[in-house]
Amino acid sequence: MKLIIQIPCYNEEETLGVTVRDLPRHIDGIDEIEYLIINDGSRDRTVEVARQLGVHHVVSFKQNKGLAKGFMAGLDACLHLGADIIVNTDADNQYCGADIEKLVRPILDGEADIVVGERPIDQTEHFSWKKKKFQHLGSWVVRVASGTKIPDAPSGFRAYSREAALRLNVTNAYTYTLETIIQAGNDRLAMTSVPIRTNGETRPSRLFTSMWRYMKRSASVIVRSFLMYRPLKFFTILGGILFTMGGLIGIRFLCYAASGSGGGHIQSLILAAILIVIGFQTIVMGLLSDLIASNRKILEDVQYRVRKMDCGSGEPTGEMLPDREEKN
Repeated sequence: MKLIIQIPCYNEEETLGVTVRDLPRHIDGIDEIEYLIINDGSRDRTVEVARQLGVHHVVSFKQNKGLAKGFMAGLDACLHLGADIIVNTDADNQYCGADIEKLVRPILDGEADIVVGERPIDQTEHFSWKKKKFQHLGSWVVRVASGTKIPDAPSGFRAYSREAALRLNVTNAYTYTLETIIQAGNDRLAMTSVPIRTNGETRPSRLFTSMWRYMKRSASVIVRSFLMYRPLKFFTILGGILFTMGGLIGIRFLCYAASGSGGGHIQSLILAAILIVIGFQTIVMGLLSDLIASNRKILEDVQYRVRKMDCGSGEPTGEMLPDREEKN
């Protein structure tokens, strides 16, 4: 059983050392533990520091591509390197490395394919009151969108079985945390969470630079992911609301017309007709989107089979050798 711990990095020369030294060297049930960093276009000594620390594998981008792209590149590299379990953690030592054993245990016991670390958000001192409330709100929205019970959706401290990693596909360029939960929930992958500890803040968050910016981007990711996997439900609800509003306004006009005063309410008739037409078109759009979503599901199954064949040997291909440079 091989575990690879991947760490996305962008200018992390100052914090990478304490993060790597905190990682476990042995876990019961795991035969091999290796470390991999994704160098996301760092301009400092991140790669040099990683090699000095004994990091086994380095995947490098020549320029910064963002957390989501780095996560998927790391996942792909880990699969080619024969990982049975992949753990993702942050380079700022936010998460307690000793808790990796908690993350992988449900996978080793065959109880889950994805395990998300649940941070003690309300007890985290460097989280502002607004950030705490938004973290809870965002997690609730993701639970509704995904049909799961993950209490801390934005947590980046996670473990994936090989099967789950083969199926994941992130399309947004911002973050993988929300989209992967929604995708996994809709694919009915076994998912659970475990309570974990966090360390003190070593540097300000780069993902949460502004609350409103983070909210806008996260909302965009959630809506887009929901539309990809449940378009019929979304458009049917929206179209149904518009159609019902148009119908009620139309009934109101008919009531006025029956009493002989319909001439003064022609605007209501026009509005009712517009809402009914838009509502009907929205529902039709939902049906078409559902057909596209079905086609997407077929493509995801094809991608899963191709990736499984490509990574089946457990050996890295020529493109996935450690320390390779990712071509733009």
